[in-house]
Amino acid sequence: MKRLVIIVLAGVLLVVLLAFSMTYQVRFTEAAVLTTFGKASDDSLKLDPGLKFKWPSPIQSVTKYDTRLRVVQTRAQTQQTSDNRQIIVEAACFWRVKDPLRFFERFSVAGDRSADHFRKAQEIIESNLRSAIGATSKFAMSDLFNAAGATKLPDLEKAILSGLVIREATAGGEKTVSLADYGIEAVDVGVTRVMLPEETTKAVFERMGASRDRLAAEIEAKGQAVAQAIRDTAENEARMIRAFADSRAQEIRKQGDREAATYLGQMNSNPELAVFLRRMEFLRDATAKRMTFVFPTSMPGFDLVKPDSLNGLKKGQIPAMPNLDRALSQQPAKQTEGGQ
Repeated sequence: MKRLVIIVLAGVLLVVLLAFSMTYQVRFTEAAVLTTFGKASDDSLKLDPGLKFKWPSPIQSVTKYDTRLRVVQTRAQTQQTSDNRQIIVEAACFWRVKDPLRFFERFSVAGDRSADHFRKAQEIIESNLRSAIGATSKFAMSDLFNAAGATKLPDLEKAILSGLVIREATAGGEKTVSLADYGIEAVDVGVTRVMLPEETTKAVFERMGASRDRLAAEIEAKGQAVAQAIRDTAENEARMIRAFADSRAQEIRKQGDREAATYLGQMNSNPELAVFLRRMEFLRDATAKRMTFVFPTSMPGFDLVKPDSLNGLKKGQIPAMPNLDRALSQQPAKQTEGGQ
């Protein structure tokens, strides 16, 4: 019984090993090349996904390639533009295996694994991409960097893409071969970075600083000119306002003098009455509030508050004013019309 179990297990293991060595699977993202004794023919290409059969190795072997996009990016390179400017350019190429059979025929010498084939293809594409970036010399700096936004970077990328060819050494020298001859399709090329060398960057920053200082000086000069114009306008308007105010004040003073001349004439015709009215006005203003004042009645303007100040005063007669000489600068007293 034990021997039977061993035989069964050995048979199962043999079947598994035969199935593993005689079958292979192709995914929908892959393409396979089936070789017989290391040779590939037109029937060797397997593109349909699924489980497939083959003879065990070393009779037949399978090499599978991932047909999805791959990226190759170059290191920074210094390039010269058509106007003799130095710039640093980095670019990337997006590629894939277009013809797996031809790809196998070209790169099978690099090794038995597909990873070896991809590594060799990537080295060739990277080398040719560095050479194709030389198309930068066909463009000026102003073409690649334009403040208006009309840049020619897409044209540069197309020029690099069209320049991706493989140069093969021959007995007669060198010949140019397209990537398609190697089963490779270059889908697109993109310029990933454009920089200026350190010396150029410093010079650009210095020019930018000088331009900024010049612009600031121009703006400051314009500001000072505008400020001076505003000050001049304000001063002119102030002079006009002052002149108008002085003229108007003189007119008001003249009008006041004309209107006051009538009252001055009336006051001069009877100065005693004018002084009397001012004294009464003074008393009215001084006693308008509830206040107590203590003044001697000998002071000018307060002699009318004497109890006997109006005694013996006749109708139409102005009260006697003892201090009138001092108030009227030593002028003799006059009587009003109808008085004594």
